[in-house]
Amino acid sequence: MMRVVNILLIEDDNLDVIDVRRTLDKLSIVYSMKEARNGEEALQLLGQSPLPDFIILDLNMPKMNGFEMLQVLRNNPAWKDIKVFILTTSEEREDRKAVDAMGVSGYIVKPLKFNNTGSLDTFNLMIDLMNMQN
Repeated sequence: MMRVVNILLIEDDNLDVIDVRRTLDKLSIVYSMKEARNGEEALQLLGQSPLPDFIILDLNMPKMNGFEMLQVLRNNPAWKDIKVFILTTSEEREDRKAVDAMGVSGYIVKPLKFNNTGSLDTFNLMIDLMNMQN
């Protein structure tokens, strides 16, 4: 039996939250997803167990943005090894280089669509990793 994959989505846009849920539902993954609107809310959720298997992180958010959140994650021994996928509107190479340097597992440019091959490759990687959930 496959175990439930715990996902933390850190995203301030309601439409993007719905989009991620729909995409995951289409892929028939057994998952539980907690949602935070910004890095500060995410930190509160990370204080609860269980820890997420994956974090899907937007870069542009109020209060604590994705870069700041990633920095906190990577500097915390309990959280530094959690896989993080960036989901963002930013196609800036500087942004991508900055998060790559902090060890993200993938960089997905919004909107998450199956006909966007760049995003599909990253999302397939995420799904392959999730399939190791047994």
